Amino acid sequence: MSDLADIRALLIEPHAGMRVSLHNMLNLCGINKIEHALTAGTAIRTIQAKVFDLVLCEYDLGVGQDGQQLLEDVRHHKLTPLSTIFIMVTAERAYAKVVSAAELAPSDYLLKPFTADMLLERVMKAIEKRKAFVEVYGLMEQGALVEAINACHHGERDFPRYLVDFMRIRAELHVILGEAAEAEELYTALFEMKAVAWAKLGLAKTLFMQGKYQEAEAILKNLVAENSKYMDAYDWLAKTHEAIGELPEAQTVLTTAVGVSPHAVRRLRKLGEIALETGDVETAELTFKKVVAKAKFSEFRDPEDHVKLVDALVKKGDTEQAKSVIRDMEKNMVGLKKTAACRAISAAKIHASTGDARLTEELGAAVAASKENIGLSTNLKLGLAKSCLDNNQEGEASEVILDVMRNATNQKVMARALGVFESAGKGHLGKELAQQSQKEVMDLVAQGVQKAKQGDFRGSVELLTTAARKSPDNPQVVMNAALATLKCLENLGWDHQIGEQAKHLIESARRLDPMNPRLKAIQGLYDDLQKKYGINVIRKTK
Repeated sequence: MSDLADIRALLIEPHAGMRVSLHNMLNLCGINKIEHALTAGTAIRTIQAKVFDLVLCEYDLGVGQDGQQLLEDVRHHKLTPLSTIFIMVTAERAYAKVVSAAELAPSDYLLKPFTADMLLERVMKAIEKRKAFVEVYGLMEQGALVEAINACHHGERDFPRYLVDFMRIRAELHVILGEAAEAEELYTALFEMKAVAWAKLGLAKTLFMQGKYQEAEAILKNLVAENSKYMDAYDWLAKTHEAIGELPEAQTVLTTAVGVSPHAVRRLRKLGEIALETGDVETAELTFKKVVAKAKFSEFRDPEDHVKLVDALVKKGDTEQAKSVIRDMEKNMVGLKKTAACRAISAAKIHASTGDARLTEELGAAVAASKENIGLSTNLKLGLAKSCLDNNQEGEASEVILDVMRNATNQKVMARALGVFESAGKGHLGKELAQQSQKEVMDLVAQGVQKAKQGDFRGSVELLTTAARKSPDNPQVVMNAALATLKCLENLGWDHQIGEQAKHLIESARRLDPMNPRLKAIQGLYDDLQKKYGINVIRKTK
């Protein structure tokens, strides 16, 4: 029981009586370091402030988010270490609904009623499994993904009962590294070893990464046909349809998925966005109303959802209800970075529809706000640029589009940015902006290379990391900044701060363009430099 004495637990339960009961059960198990949270919101803030080994969460949290929505936020925003055990407590009547559609599954479920002995058994089982994976988790969290793959090989040998789990993590790591062929081989082996749905899904993901959309689609269609509640398969099938331009088909798949699992905000949001693109205003309106309502109590609510709801209502001709959505945004989104820009964009949509003279003022405010690094989506910026062009504000539209082009993650985004000008009959201006943005990137890289050639490696790092901060979604800029940090380390010796910069830049580049062939060389140079300077990756054992 010595392990349990060190366990730090968070108990999320809104009802005082049940909270006391669960606290006492944890005490009987030997767990005494316990903190309480009564709602999803307080739980998020507590988790952000401290690290917990165990989260025991009631599914029904009353007003606001339920336990599954809380888990979705925790996992999506990576608020807990990979080693944190998350156990969901639920009544049997809710269990079937939760477990059947929960693509983000907790470590375990506990069905009420249960005893302290039953709780202890589940916790001990989870701790035992965590011990087998703690080294791999530690390496993953440090960004040492190649080392983590090697640790998985060792785990397969030392803990054969978890062979499939280790192989699965290895495959996922190859996906993160952009090594689709290696991941495909592993998922194929896993499927042959054990005909499990997630192995098929993993295989489909790797085919998608390699642009083999038809093959991925065939597997995904088969998956949802075999298991109508496999939510991840629906999401990837919709994503595949979208990638090959089949938006109506993507909308149909997401509509089916939402019917099975109606509470996942991110899936609802995607359905609403595609409905707007296909011109299905009614579906977009109904869906974004649900998104706004469900996200209201989330610590990660997004004002852009209100903008999209306003967009649907304006297209429907209901400007009065659109105005009430803006008032709700101002009331419930106060203090968020995006709110001012989103309010101005929303107001501009209404003014454009009603012919209000305040349109020019609101567009100007929106453009000014969009210049700040507040995380506005590409879709919102493209819509803003189109509104500017529609209202003869060519200069403002150019500013917004140039920012999009500087941050273009791929050629599809660049093509969409050009399309805004082409649809307005001003394709020549779009091409000029594209050439300008590309020249800016090339000039920055050239300046960085020149500084490095002159021996000013720190100057090169400063120049290119500043460029990466200004264009955080441009993989070319981010990769060049990463390379500058590595060349600085190679020539001047290890510097902890620059080493951390290199690590984060490599992670960003991998997120932006996982299949880029330069990544492997950059990661290899980073690993070689760590070995050269004796920077040992910390291996966690517990």
